[in-house]
Amino acid sequence: MRIGQLARMTGTSERMLRYYEEQGLLAPPRTAAGYRQYGEREVRTVQAIRQLNGAGLRLEQIRIVLPCMLDDTPRFHPCAAVRASLRKELERIEAQLSDLERSRRLLSLMVNQVEAG
Repeated sequence: MRIGQLARMTGTSERMLRYYEEQGLLAPPRTAAGYRQYGEREVRTVQAIRQLNGAGLRLEQIRIVLPCMLDDTPRFHPCAAVRASLRKELERIEAQLSDLERSRRLLSLMVNQVEAG
């Protein structure tokens, strides 16, 4: 398939797909004429990149974790450095959630006071 079809299938812009390729995250084979040839593996790769990015991981972290996700085995056994990086990211996300919960409580209190007053 061509890049436009991959973009439509994954909900990712063609520009972003080219960026993923520039960053070494996506490596589609090429035809004899030099055209990129995308297949099911590239679809899975883009979906995994988007999933990891949606979880808050940065490209350098995605670059490390991505090969583990694309393996045909469902197991994920990262080395200590990857576990430490993921743990740090999880702590960052948990801190954001805590901040959001405090903001939610404050806004809820303010809305309830206005409605009661």
